[in-house]
Amino acid sequence: MPAESRRWETLEALKNSPKGNISFDPYWSERGEDILAGCKEALSLSSHSGVILQHLGSLPPQRSSFLGSSSGDSSPGLSDEIPASLSSAGSIPDITAKHSTLSVNTSLKSEQVNVLQAGSQEAKDEDPEVEISEVSSPASLPAISLLSPKAMEMAGRIIRFEEEQREKAKMALKLRQETQEKLMASVASSESEQLKRFEEFMELKQRQEYQSMRDMMDRETKESIGRQEKLKEEQRHRMKILNLRLREAEQQRMREAELERQRQAEGRERLRNLNTIQEEILQLNQLLEPSTQTKTNLPATSLSSYSTRGNQLCSQVSEVVRKTAEGEFPSVEDMTVAERALHEMRALIRLMQEEVAKAQEKKKKDQEDEEERRKQVELQAQQEAQKKAAQSAKEKAQRKGLQNSAEDSTLKWYKELQASAAQCAQSFEQLNSPKDNQTKKLKLELQKASTIPVSQISSNSGSQLREIFDKIDKLLSGRAVVSGGKSVSTSHHPQSLDFVSYKLAEKFVKQGEEEVASHHEAAFPIAVVASGVWELHPRVGDLILAHLHKKCPYAVPHYPPMKDGTPVEEYQRILGYRVDDSGVEGQDSFLKRMSGMIRLYAAVIQLRWPYGSKQASVPHGLNHGWRWLAQMLNMEPLADITATLLFDFLEVCGNALMKQYQAQFWKLIQLLKEEYFPRIEAVTSSGQMGSVIRLKQFLETSLQSRQICAPKGQLSSTFWRS
Repeated sequence: MPAESRRWETLEALKNSPKGNISFDPYWSERGEDILAGCKEALSLSSHSGVILQHLGSLPPQRSSFLGSSSGDSSPGLSDEIPASLSSAGSIPDITAKHSTLSVNTSLKSEQVNVLQAGSQEAKDEDPEVEISEVSSPASLPAISLLSPKAMEMAGRIIRFEEEQREKAKMALKLRQETQEKLMASVASSESEQLKRFEEFMELKQRQEYQSMRDMMDRETKESIGRQEKLKEEQRHRMKILNLRLREAEQQRMREAELERQRQAEGRERLRNLNTIQEEILQLNQLLEPSTQTKTNLPATSLSSYSTRGNQLCSQVSEVVRKTAEGEFPSVEDMTVAERALHEMRALIRLMQEEVAKAQEKKKKDQEDEEERRKQVELQAQQEAQKKAAQSAKEKAQRKGLQNSAEDSTLKWYKELQASAAQCAQSFEQLNSPKDNQTKKLKLELQKASTIPVSQISSNSGSQLREIFDKIDKLLSGRAVVSGGKSVSTSHHPQSLDFVSYKLAEKFVKQGEEEVASHHEAAFPIAVVASGVWELHPRVGDLILAHLHKKCPYAVPHYPPMKDGTPVEEYQRILGYRVDDSGVEGQDSFLKRMSGMIRLYAAVIQLRWPYGSKQASVPHGLNHGWRWLAQMLNMEPLADITATLLFDFLEVCGNALMKQYQAQFWKLIQLLKEEYFPRIEAVTSSGQMGSVIRLKQFLETSLQSRQICAPKGQLSSTFWRS
């Protein structure tokens, strides 16, 4: 089959021609090119094409139709391949013009193909979605059947590949559009954010500029103020310098004036001194006159010499005074002369007085010898009279028979106070013996709050006493007080008020026992605070009396009798002595403590808190002092203690009792001196006469002057303003 072989040779030649080699580029869609753009040029055949065409022209019509209808079946593969190639070419407008050797049928088909391709191109321009297969459809175009299955398969693959590429191109275009839209959206968002940042930056810049302008204005304002202040300071400095210069000039003028005044004052002072010296010399000279020395017992010659020298000194001073009569002040030299004359006159008077003193001393000695002899005679007579008076007092006392104990009403009052104090101590037994730490701590705080203010009482100032009194009053009234940096109140425990009242009264008596015993003047500030507390809180006053009577039963007055079976030490403790492991305290210590407590009691009954109510009655006044003194004189005296207590009581309270009871008081003192004092002397041994002598001297001085002086340490009205 030579014709078949030539057909394949023709296809091989077409295959090897440059136009038949279609190169596929996978990136054609990205570049936007047509896949068959390289095949749009004019076709050219090889040198073997003429032989093939001549051979085909000699064949019968049904066999030699190379470009025949597609219904032929001699070469199906080639007939299918050529139309596919033509359709895939896209647009080949002038193929019939260049190849006139082809048949008329072929040219007609080419024109139809051109018309169809032009229509499909316009349709593609109007609607890109139209598929290319519609333009190159084999049904609309008369194709050249080459009768080659391989070519047909290749044409189909090319068509499928084109469709796939179109789909890919569509998808890529769509993705690219979406990417562009996203990119545009992101760019718009970024631009919006940048615009916002720019606006914020501009706003920040404006604020910064505004702040810088404000700072600059503030700096300028401060600088302006600073300049103004500097100018003011300079002005003040200049004014200060001017004032200083004026002040210095004024001071200089005042110094000069002061010097002049001082010179005038010194001159006048010298003149006054000169006149004083002259006056004194004249007076001293009168003492030297013989007429004034009639009782001096001096010789006439001595008096004459003294008088002559005195007249000479007076002449010297008169000469100096005569110089100053012209209106000038005496000079320092003039004053020296006058003072020398005055000293010499004084020495002269002293010599004369010494002579007179010697003469008088001799005369006085003679008189004293005579007086001594007379006194000895009177003393012997007085001793005999005292012995008779003591003997008569003893006999009278034996006839009268004084009491050995207090009255029944006084003892009842004493026992009621002791029972009340014992009941009060029993009422705070739980607080006094705490079991838990909190109660122990409260007990210590209450004890400090009640005792420390009393120990701080002194006679420094009235304001201090008022602060101490207010603190004690607040504590007893249930209000909070500060003690040791902590707030304390009697409302923290139901037994606190009884505990504080008991301890406070005990501390007052202890102050009398210790502080007043050592410093007698301390009785008055302690007593006035105690009296004020007693007036506002009567129970505290009763407890003070109970503690006082327990430690000093003589303040009742009461001499506790010794009961059967009572040990000696216990009885001494009842009498007020301190008894410990070392034994009983000495008599001097005992008397000192009793003296302090009775002095405190004597101060309490006569004092009243000055800031209290004027209408309220005195809680424990002078009537109790009068009762105590009267009952003491109705009881048998005890050795040493009776004289000590009477002296301390009268020294502190005697002046107040004298003003209160007047004539009755002096009758009582007279009775004490005449009738009771001999009893004290009778029971006092020779070694215990110190207190007796003090009492005797006090009574004698008071009766002689009919006056008892105010006690030392008594608080005056000016004290309360301090």
